[in-house]
Formats: sequence, structure tokens, C-alpha cells
Amino acid sequence: MREALFIKRNSDKWKAIEQATSAAATRPDPDELVANFIELTDDLSYARTFYPDANVTRYLNGLAAQMHRGLMQNRRDDRSRIITFWQYELPLLFRQSHRLLAVSALIFGVACALGWLSAAHDNTFVRLILGDAYVNMTLENIKKGDPLGVYASQDQGSMFIQITLNNIYVSFRTFIFGLLASFGTMAMLFYNGVMLGSFQYFFYERGLLLDSVLKIWIHGTLEISAIVIAGCAGLTVGNSLLFPGTYSRLVSFKRGMKQGLKIAVGLVPVFIIAGFLESFITRLTLHPIVSGGIIFASASFILWYFIFYPRTLNRSVTQ
Repeated sequence: MREALFIKRNSDKWKAIEQATSAAATRPDPDELVANFIELTDDLSYARTFYPDANVTRYLNGLAAQMHRGLMQNRRDDRSRIITFWQYELPLLFRQSHRLLAVSALIFGVACALGWLSAAHDNTFVRLILGDAYVNMTLENIKKGDPLGVYASQDQGSMFIQITLNNIYVSFRTFIFGLLASFGTMAMLFYNGVMLGSFQYFFYERGLLLDSVLKIWIHGTLEISAIVIAGCAGLTVGNSLLFPGTYSRLVSFKRGMKQGLKIAVGLVPVFIIAGFLESFITRLTLHPIVSGGIIFASASFILWYFIFYPRTLNRSVTQ
């Protein structure tokens, strides 16, 4: 984009930001300052890349410095910042990433189907994916009349810590593998999808599919959903490298990395809740209505917070 066109497209916005910054000296609004500062620094990064010695770059740099001082003077306490992050910033990030979230879900769903079909046509496939030790233990539990007894085989506290940390590790690994131009993230999604599909077929083959669903998906609804969303974070990073658009590849990568990291961090509470459910609730013998209620509540939360609420919030912001 030519410098003159860049200035023409954004000059009104910069004037409005400059006026808002001056007004903030007497009537501070930290949320507005943060939003304007992010918008301005994006433009500054673009100007530094394409017009490093231009007057517009020096102007934006000075305005950004002025806004930074205002933020330092008027910043709210950490508790308010955390609330703002969960209530506004993170959902708006998800809205920007819905297309990649759909791609992540598609990859995972196709992998699940392939895992199911592979297990149905190859008796050794489940052992290849899940391991002989797990399959033999589960077969033994089925003989004892407790096919999912694995969830009651360990102390709740240590199980909670171990599972939660492992889930967070898998999530961040899925995100970080996006650095391999998205292919690493896609491979992680594919592997986990194949594992889930073959796992569910293993129980279906033995007439225990409904029992497994009502037991496993008490925690699996949040856990699996979070892995798919972590895949979205990884694809965000990978696509920032593959498709930088009007930004330089480095600027695009920094933007994608920051956005993807925020999404990955935002999943930590989901994994904590999923770990709690798996460690303390899944092991219990619950009435199917209770199990179904927990699964429905978990699915409803995922759909609301990651799909519907971001859309509603985005419409209210852009109107």
C-alpha cells in the first residue's frame, strides 16, 4: 500500500485516538485506552515495516509513546484486568478465529471417523493406538463387570494434578506445533482424533458404547473441546507464517503468536475443570440422567462461550 493511501485510510482514526487520549487525561477510561493502543501499535508496526523513515512513522511513534504513558498512569488493578480479559478480550479473539476453529474441528472429526473405521476393519489397530497394556487392563475390567474401572484406580488428588498438567501440556504442544507452518498442529489433531475414534469403537464392539459415552464424556466434553480449540490456536500461529497478508512475515507472526497464546492460556481453566471431573466425578456410579446433565451443561458452556457469546459481543462492538 502506498504511504499516501495508508495515511488517507487511517488519518481520521488517528485523530480520534489522539482526541480520546487527550480526554483521558481528565476522564481516564483504561479499556478504551487499551483498545486504541492495540489499534495504534498495529498501524505503527506496519508503518515501521514499509515507511521506516517517513513522517507518519514518527507521528505514530510519538502518539503511541503518549498513550503508553497514559496507560501506565491510569491502569486498573490486576483483578479488573483479568475480568476484562475473560469477559471481552478472549471472546473477541475467538470470534476472529472461528473459521480456523471450524477447520480444527473438521480435521479432528475426520480423524475420529478414520480411527473408528480403522478399528472396525483391523483387529490390531486399537492395540497399536492405545497400547497393549491399556487394552488388556480394560478387557480384564470388562470381565469383572467394571469396564471403566481405570478411573477409580488412583488417588483422586494425585490423579487430578497429573491429568490436569498432562492436558495443559497436550494443549500447549498442539499450539506450539503451529510453528511448523500449521502441519504440526494438524498432525496433533489427527492423532488425537484417531485415538478417540478407535477408543470409542473398542467399547462399541463390546456393546458398551452408551456406557462409555455416559462415563467418559463427563470430563471428555470439556477435554476434547479444549484440544480442538488448542488446535485453532496452533493454526492461528501457522497461518500467520503462511499468509502474512499486508504485513511483513515477522509482524504477522508476532500478531498470530500473541493471539494464539492468549487462546491457549484461556483454555487452562477448562482443563482444570475437566481434570476435576475426571478425577472426582467420572469414577462415581451416576444415574444416566445425572451423567447426561453434566455432559449437556459442559457442551452448552463450550458452545455459548466459544461460539455464540463471541458473535453477540462482536456485533455489539461493531454496531
